Amino acid sequence: MTKSVTVVDHPLVQHKLTLLRRKEASTSEFRTLLREIGLFLGYEALRDLPLGRIQIETPVCTMEAPVLAGKKLTFISVLRAGDGLLGPMLELVPSARVGQIGLARDEETLMPTKYFFKVPQDTASRVNVILDPMLATGHSAIRAVQEIKDAGAKDVRFVCLLAAPEGLKALTEAHPDVPIITAAIDEKLNEKAYIVPGLGDAGDRLFGTKGV
Repeated sequence: MTKSVTVVDHPLVQHKLTLLRRKEASTSEFRTLLREIGLFLGYEALRDLPLGRIQIETPVCTMEAPVLAGKKLTFISVLRAGDGLLGPMLELVPSARVGQIGLARDEETLMPTKYFFKVPQDTASRVNVILDPMLATGHSAIRAVQEIKDAGAKDVRFVCLLAAPEGLKALTEAHPDVPIITAAIDEKLNEKAYIVPGLGDAGDRLFGTKGV
């Protein structure tokens, strides 16, 4: 485990992740549990945001109280499954900007190709949090991070629900400066590049489309 990888092993996260993994979990349950876990992941991903202080009046007295120091945030969803983590992130920071990146696998090269990309123009001055529930081979994550960096981003973080060792290795080697926050590191990838034991296809389970 490298210092750039953080596993959020809070008991509530692990409990909710078990419920979410179950194949009998309904689409509604999956969405709810993903949102709840996403809040915990968001807390950890933003743990080091700088604070300033302002003077406020409580019902009892005047005090100097901590507030966010104004660091601008962008949450970047890797379509389409990343949208499942976008909601809870925006609950935490409603003022954050939103970016989206669409990646599809080229059937000949098996590598991701970009079909959509839209982020705020001032990425260099922002904390850019990339959201994708599954870090499997790492190919899409590496491409997403590179696209954000090419747009000028200096501070990039990657949040996922599950990670495979293969994907973690690939992403940390390609982008060692990018912190990774996840709820669990699973055993391996299978021959279809699904995470084992995993939870199937996160996008299909989130949107109620046909999955494994």
